[in-house]
Amino acid sequence: MVTLFLGGDVMLGRGIDQILPHPGDPALRETYVHDARAYVGLAEAANGPIPRPVDFRWPWGEALPVLDDAAPDVRVVNLETAVTGDGDFAPGKEVHYRMSPANLPCLAAVRPDVCTLANNHVLDFGPRGLRETLDALAEAGLRTAGAGRDAVRARQPASVPLRTGGRVLVFSFGMPSSGTPVGWAATGQRAGADVVAKPSVAAAAAFADRLRQVRRPGDITVASVHWGPNWGYDVSRSEVRFAHALLDAGVDVVHGHSSHHPRPLEVYKGRLVLYGCGDLIDDYEGIGGYERYRDDLRVLYLVSVEADTGRLVDVRMVPLQARRMRLDRTSPEDTAWLRAVLDRHSRAFGTRVDGGRDGTLTLRTPRAAQST
Repeated sequence: MVTLFLGGDVMLGRGIDQILPHPGDPALRETYVHDARAYVGLAEAANGPIPRPVDFRWPWGEALPVLDDAAPDVRVVNLETAVTGDGDFAPGKEVHYRMSPANLPCLAAVRPDVCTLANNHVLDFGPRGLRETLDALAEAGLRTAGAGRDAVRARQPASVPLRTGGRVLVFSFGMPSSGTPVGWAATGQRAGADVVAKPSVAAAAAFADRLRQVRRPGDITVASVHWGPNWGYDVSRSEVRFAHALLDAGVDVVHGHSSHHPRPLEVYKGRLVLYGCGDLIDDYEGIGGYERYRDDLRVLYLVSVEADTGRLVDVRMVPLQARRMRLDRTSPEDTAWLRAVLDRHSRAFGTRVDGGRDGTLTLRTPRAAQST
C-alpha cells in the first residue's frame, strides 16, 4: 500500500511572507491594499496578535505532527506563490503573490516531495520571476511539476521513487477556469506553465499519449489539476467527464485544487477524484464576503492506494483551522459542520463522508465503484 498526502493551495506570499524571518518587499498593486502587512493586520484583528518574526514551522502548526504520525510515502502540495524578489508585476492581474527565496525553509518544513506549479500565480512576476522560482526550488532540493523553462520541461512529471520499487508520477496542469491565462503556456522557446485550454475529452486523450510514454508497471500516477471557480460546490459536467477520462487513461488519483474551500469527492472505477482540496496555507483571515463557505477550515488528505494497481484503499481527511496565520486543530462542532457539507455535496457522486472519534473524516467508498 502507498499513502499520499495531497494538499491544496499553499500560498506563502504576501502576509505570510511578512511574518517570516526574511520578508520581501511588501509593495502590492491591488485595488484596495497596497502593503502586504495590511493582511497581517486583518488576521490579527480577527483572531489575535501574531508574533514577528515567527519561525519557519509556524504557518503549518498542527499539520506537522499530524503528517509525522501519518508518515505518508509521498507528500504533494500545490505551491500557489512565486518564489522571487525579481521580475515585474504581471499586467492585467488584480492580485500578485510572491515570497522571498530566503523564506523557502518554511515550505521545506512540511517536507514536500513534489510542489505542483501550474496555477494562476506562478507567473505573477513574469518569466524572470518564474526562472528564479524554478532555480530557488531546485537549489532547495524540491521537485516540481507543471512549469519549466520550455514546454518539454513544463510537461514533465515529477518522479518520486517508492520503497516498493515503483514510482509516484505527478503531472501538473492549470486551466483558464481557475484564472490561469492561456498566454502563460510554456513554448519551445519560452518559460511557462503547462496550460490546458479546457477540460475536454480531446485534452484527456492528448494527456493519455503523454502518460503512455513515461508510465512503467508499478507506477502510481497523480494528475494535479488547477481548475474551477474560487467559490461554490457545483462541479461542471465537463470537469466530471475530463476527470473520468483521465482515470480511464491510466491516472490513479485526480488531485484538484483552486477553490478556496473543499469541494466534493468521487470514487470512479475504484479511483479517487478530489474536485477541489481547498486552500491549505494563506493570509485570507479577516477578509469578509464568503463566510458561509468557512474557508478557515482546511483539510489534509491522506489517500492510500494499492501499490501494484493504484486502486483506492482508503481516504482519511484531517480538518484543521487557520487562525493567526497558522493551522490549529478544529473544534468538534466545526469538524461536524465540514463533514456534513462534504457529505451532502458528494452524494451526487455516490460518495459519503463519515466522521471518526479521533476528529478525522473518512470516505465511505461505494461498493459499486470498487467492483466496476
